[in-house]
Amino acid sequence: MLAAMLESTLWIALGGALGSVSRFWLSLAFDALFASTFPWATVATNITGSFAIGAIAALPFGPTSRQFLMVGVLGGYTTFSAFSLQTLVLVQGGEWPKAAANVLGSVILCLVAVWLGYLLAGSFRGGEA
Repeated sequence: MLAAMLESTLWIALGGALGSVSRFWLSLAFDALFASTFPWATVATNITGSFAIGAIAALPFGPTSRQFLMVGVLGGYTTFSAFSLQTLVLVQGGEWPKAAANVLGSVILCLVAVWLGYLLAGSFRGGEA
């Protein structure tokens, strides 16, 4: 069991590295193409990651391939894809209140968390950031 867990961990780590580098390259490409303060690369990453996880979820991949692609590659690329798939599963199951709570809770609580983290880190610099 430990050997299988280590093997899965290695595949996920490799996928995470590939996903992170892919996100970095996409960001570089968008920065080169668009001179804008709008986060186009992040939007494109979230959309393409959500599309990819939807496609992977619908295809008959084995457990190791799923972990490599969904947890590893797409986890490194964007966690928004996992959020999108989990929300879709709730909607497909008729769990509309849970889906709405997931969307609203994630957006609101993450904005509050990033603000609090920003304030806390700013306090270590000797003032608000």
